[in-house]
Amino acid sequence: MHSSRMHFSIPDTQELGSSPTYTAYNIHINGIHHCVLRYKQLHSLNEQLRRHCVGVPLPPFPPKRLLPLTNGQLEARRSSLEQYLQAVGQDNRLARSAHLQQFLQRAQLDTALAEDQVATDCEEQQLEVQVYTNPAGERILVSCSVQQNASALLKSVCRELQLPEELVRFFCLFLVRRQKKSGDLHLVRRLMDFESPYITRLQVQPCELLLRTCYWDSSRDAKLTGSKVALNLLYNQTVADVNREWVVICTPGEGRQLNSLQLHGRAREYMDLVRQLPSYGCLQFDEAQVDYPEPNTMALISIGNKELALRTARGVKIYETKFRVTRMRSWRVSVTHNTLESRLQPTHLQLAFEYLIGKQTLRWITINSEQAMLMSVCLQAMVDELLQRGGGSGKDHNSDEEQELNVVTPSLSTPSSTCSTSTWASSSCSTSTAPTTPPVRFLSEDSAPRSKARLTTSRTFGAVFFRNDVVDNGARVANGAFEGIGDDDL
Repeated sequence: MHSSRMHFSIPDTQELGSSPTYTAYNIHINGIHHCVLRYKQLHSLNEQLRRHCVGVPLPPFPPKRLLPLTNGQLEARRSSLEQYLQAVGQDNRLARSAHLQQFLQRAQLDTALAEDQVATDCEEQQLEVQVYTNPAGERILVSCSVQQNASALLKSVCRELQLPEELVRFFCLFLVRRQKKSGDLHLVRRLMDFESPYITRLQVQPCELLLRTCYWDSSRDAKLTGSKVALNLLYNQTVADVNREWVVICTPGEGRQLNSLQLHGRAREYMDLVRQLPSYGCLQFDEAQVDYPEPNTMALISIGNKELALRTARGVKIYETKFRVTRMRSWRVSVTHNTLESRLQPTHLQLAFEYLIGKQTLRWITINSEQAMLMSVCLQAMVDELLQRGGGSGKDHNSDEEQELNVVTPSLSTPSSTCSTSTWASSSCSTSTAPTTPPVRFLSEDSAPRSKARLTTSRTFGAVFFRNDVVDNGARVANGAFEGIGDDDL
């Protein structure tokens, strides 16, 4: 249903213990600090995977050394371990391994216990956790323990809601943060199956948990509509998305019809209608700075329907540019950490994707956003879902050309140069095709955003780099959905 792949990084190390001290590695997963591990623990993990994942080639693991390491050798080992974990995290066969997931679950708990984030005697203690069942604010209380992982908590939540067991796989738990001004729930990231929700929430406070569907193909809705509980969860989630304008209503008639169906509690008919809207099934992200169509442009980002979309305002008009995921040759996330304390919120995150504008014409497009890692995870999940259902060729002859700009004229005056959700939702959906994008020269890999060297106070590194044509020490992973593109798709 969803991608198990993980974005690993090791931004820095720390010296622990006394007489003698030892080097410990700060392990980050999907942009968040997860645990602290020693070399010998990672070596033990490699041996476990070698024994139990027979037939799956493992990336090279940095060898043991008999003599103490110099500073240069320590940095080389950190880099090699980072590349090793990146390669493991991007191989679904390894990422799904119960041995890896159990190792990471235990490592998070052991780190929290060692650093006194949780008391030793409360490891088994039952605690109450609040989970939102839709973005509108409905919530339930469920019991869990510190060592219980997100997968187990998800099952507990679904049991409490009386959701059929076979439908649990269509849902997941998100970390969300309520925005001060609007009160809306801001998506932070999706919880990984093996992590402890209790410990994770301690590290990223203030955050809450939200139950939400975890698939991208809206045809999977049909699996849920046979269950009253599942249909109600999906319906309430969709109503909330419509109300906060994640789903764009194009005409006043559609808005009136949806309001009438909601008023009369006709959930199935409501879902049938809203599913026809072009932005249904998309996740919307906060406004971010992008360099398309020009540098320092502010845009609202949405991901879904096999596309990443940018909505930008120019004068009184709002433009939407859609980039199809099957035409992204590669993408990467860069993160800047404070090396004095890498566990602090990253100071800068950037998603950059290499897009096939036209035949033999690629262009790098960048998005600066604190949600960049979540965007990358969403793109990867969409690609995996496409490949799982045989959609790797990316051919969809019924789709509009992805490089078109839809021009929208709002019914309200919008003198501001920034694009707001409310302006978009209150606008009509009259569209026209913008002039053809000027030719962009072919950008080689050497033109890609580069990692900066280690600095005294911060270091920028690529947390993940997806690549179509080569695999380089685990840092680059093929976007299989790109491979089948031919001239007919351009």
